[in-house]
Amino acid sequence: MKRYSLHTLLLGCLILSGQYVKAQLKSKPSFSGIYPHLAMYNKEGECGTGAVVPWAGKLWVITYGPHLPFGSSDKLYEISADLKQTVFPGSIGGTPANRMIHKESKQLFIGPYAIDEKSNVRTIPYKDMPGRHTGNARHLTDPANKILYGTMEEGFYSVDVATLKPTMLYEDGNIDRQRAADKSTYQFKGLLPGTHGKGFYSGQGVAVYSNNGEPGKRAEIDFDIESGSLSEWDGKDWKLIRRNQFVEVTGPGGIYGNSNPESDPIWATGWDHKSVLLGVRDHGKWNFYRLPKASHAYDGAHGWNTEWPRIRDVGTAAKPDYLMTMHGMFWQFPGQFNSRNSAGIRPRTSYLKVIGDYTRWNNQLVFGCDDSAQREFLNKRKAKGGIEGPGQSNSNLWFTPLDQPDKLGPNTAEGSVWLNETVKAGDVSEPFLFAGWPLRSVWIQNDGAKEVSFTLEVDKAGNGNWTVMKTLSVPAKNAKRMDFTNQETGEWIRIKASAETKASAHFSYSATDKRSMDTDLIFSGLSLVSSDKSTAGLIYGLGEDSRALAMAAMDYAGGAAKEVGYYELDADMRLVRKDDQKTLDFVKTKFAIPHNVVTVDKSSVLVVDDKGRRWRLPLGNEAFTGLTDKAALRICREVATERDLFNCHGTFYELPAENADGYAKIRPVSSHNLRIHDYASYRGLLVMTGLDAGKASQNNRIIVSDDKKAAVWAGAIDDLWKLGKPTGHGGPWKDASVKAGEASDPYLIGFYDKKKLTLSHKGATAVTFILEADPVGNGPWMEYKTFTVQPGKSVDFEFPATFAARWIRFKTDKSCEATASLVYR
Repeated sequence: MKRYSLHTLLLGCLILSGQYVKAQLKSKPSFSGIYPHLAMYNKEGECGTGAVVPWAGKLWVITYGPHLPFGSSDKLYEISADLKQTVFPGSIGGTPANRMIHKESKQLFIGPYAIDEKSNVRTIPYKDMPGRHTGNARHLTDPANKILYGTMEEGFYSVDVATLKPTMLYEDGNIDRQRAADKSTYQFKGLLPGTHGKGFYSGQGVAVYSNNGEPGKRAEIDFDIESGSLSEWDGKDWKLIRRNQFVEVTGPGGIYGNSNPESDPIWATGWDHKSVLLGVRDHGKWNFYRLPKASHAYDGAHGWNTEWPRIRDVGTAAKPDYLMTMHGMFWQFPGQFNSRNSAGIRPRTSYLKVIGDYTRWNNQLVFGCDDSAQREFLNKRKAKGGIEGPGQSNSNLWFTPLDQPDKLGPNTAEGSVWLNETVKAGDVSEPFLFAGWPLRSVWIQNDGAKEVSFTLEVDKAGNGNWTVMKTLSVPAKNAKRMDFTNQETGEWIRIKASAETKASAHFSYSATDKRSMDTDLIFSGLSLVSSDKSTAGLIYGLGEDSRALAMAAMDYAGGAAKEVGYYELDADMRLVRKDDQKTLDFVKTKFAIPHNVVTVDKSSVLVVDDKGRRWRLPLGNEAFTGLTDKAALRICREVATERDLFNCHGTFYELPAENADGYAKIRPVSSHNLRIHDYASYRGLLVMTGLDAGKASQNNRIIVSDDKKAAVWAGAIDDLWKLGKPTGHGGPWKDASVKAGEASDPYLIGFYDKKKLTLSHKGATAVTFILEADPVGNGPWMEYKTFTVQPGKSVDFEFPATFAARWIRFKTDKSCEATASLVYR
């Protein structure tokens, strides 16, 4: 299916040897800060944004392919203040995400390129410095004249900043492989534990290197095995610091390197299956802290789902402002953070974009994203049917106001300090962030043979002084949940056990979701689910450098579709009818919405995942049921790399890949009453079909075809937060025949605001219902409350605002016909 557009051919004609290619741009459309004409494509299985750096009056951007240590079709881009994109013709691609400004030589090192103050670009060939360049660091002994490079497969180089001559310090794991093996999954030397290198930075006489993965097939399946490492090198020997998954390594000096390398701290971010990790090296040692996760879509023992989380100063020289991205949350990060002054980390809001790098430029934030990977890697599941990825990988930049990190999704987050693990008498957990949320609680489970007292201590000022806040006694084989009041304050909290036991301790934090249930006006013109008619279509990003979005347009009347024709959406967001029956048939066949991927019954939506696990989700408007049963609504699709957007019965969810525990860690984003037929990523945008033709002209987010017979909506995936807060109704049982002591299916309760439960049964005697909660997502289950319901009666219960768990389930003490129904408002 080879396709060429006139636009592509003209660009090819403009390429001149040794010169930049400058497209003559007029006013270009943008949607939610995304400019379609700035989209970046390659010919690889993924096209992520590796680095975004302002330099020499312009913005410089590099993209990367998935495993290309000897070069690729990726490019170095230069973007002017008026958003003209120029491709450097000497681009050599690869898998780079490194960037550093070398102050003494006045050069930006970005990927394999060195750029001077006059925008002159020099290149270090991959034959001289092979590897997937993941980070730069100041040289340990000659920082004025040399710079360090680290690769993802433990290759390390010292590069002369004047001649760009590299000296190999440690051989990259790809060097002894043939070119045919470039895309092999695991290539490493075994110098350090783990694989899939990420961060590289120096200071205090050492260079610090992180990786976030583990080789082998087990790491592609199990998310909670030992994985990754943090290590340091003193110029002679390597030392393992910690055996966990780590990503960013940086310090207050950021992209320039620390200005006081002997004393400035070094920061490292990472995670395990329990929570986010934050390490700091100062005063001659490392200290570690834990933070909650907003999203679990970044989990996975192989490390592929993260891209490059960062800590970057997005302020000014007079007023630094450090922004941290980690596990789907924007964080305020204190520039003075160290082990003796650890106060000030605060959650901002959560996001859905997959971000590789970001910067401040022209009084905006610019995020470089990983939007649409052709391969989709391990992210396959039956809910998507046999759907393919886009025909060609692409990503884009996202321009936002400076305060955008405060204006997206709720900052609800949770995490554990212990999870189903043996704790000895007197053991103290690592510090867990305690400040930043008005609603806080903890679940503590004692799975041992005797009662244990758990003492909670707080570091009120972040200075390392710990005081006892309270003690909680938990009987053997039992669990307790405790709320924290607004008077119980501190920067950090930790737990100490009085006796050896097997324990779990899980913190849940949230703020009041201030969103309403009303849909924002930016979605005006999308069909209501109650509408009988809808202008719809199946959509697919074309390959072969077409760089267009294909649309098999159709009109719906009820659940029946009538074919309208084939259309293409281009970079200028013009939707034009085409005569191409072959492509039309391809889209209709390969991107048909699959049948029977979920089951809608009278109680809730039942999902059986690829591992055979059963999960239940809330219902929305009744009209969704028939359209779902007729496969008239797309349920699941990858819209941001290596995770799915799940649109089920009126709620959009973020759905981690199966290797990140999948549905167990699903997160509702927003609820709606819209008849969305299909959705996909295109040039960094979220594009949706299912329009009300009569209202389409009233919204500039809607692109109508030249013949007025087809239309699409365009925006950013993070616009979905504006659809309205998650709501729904249902439960695991509705007039269900249940057996005594047998647990119901898990039913989602996490991330919803106001929650009300009603219990009833049709038994002749009183029945006791046991409500169990799973705050984590994959166990353990903890008993929360029991309710005794008299025959012919019902019991209502309003959950307190501080209640937090991901899933709930029910048991009864007698066999009966029972109903457990919940309403989320």
